[in-house]
Amino acid sequence: MAHYAFLDENNVVTEVITGIDETETIEGLDPETWYNNFRGQTCKRTSYNGKIRGNYAGIGYKYLPLEDIFITPKCHTEAVLNAKVAKWECTNKDHDVKPLAE
Repeated sequence: MAHYAFLDENNVVTEVITGIDETETIEGLDPETWYNNFRGQTCKRTSYNGKIRGNYAGIGYKYLPLEDIFITPKCHTEAVLNAKVAKWECTNKDHDVKPLAE
């Protein structure tokens, strides 16, 4: 069992599904290719543990083809992407706010 993300024309994730294992084939095609052809929508494998493509894809995440990673939506305008770790680096002070203890 593997997970696959479907992308819109802007490489934004629109849906994530559980599909066949990435080592299996469908009609002689790898799953990404088959799902892409079947849906007419770009499909990329994703994984819960982030071992491939940086992050587990979620709806609204973006796929960066040159880096071959999924990234979360940008948190603040001043955030800068660190593609090596597939994370936004942000100096916005809102990240430092700790919730009050109840």
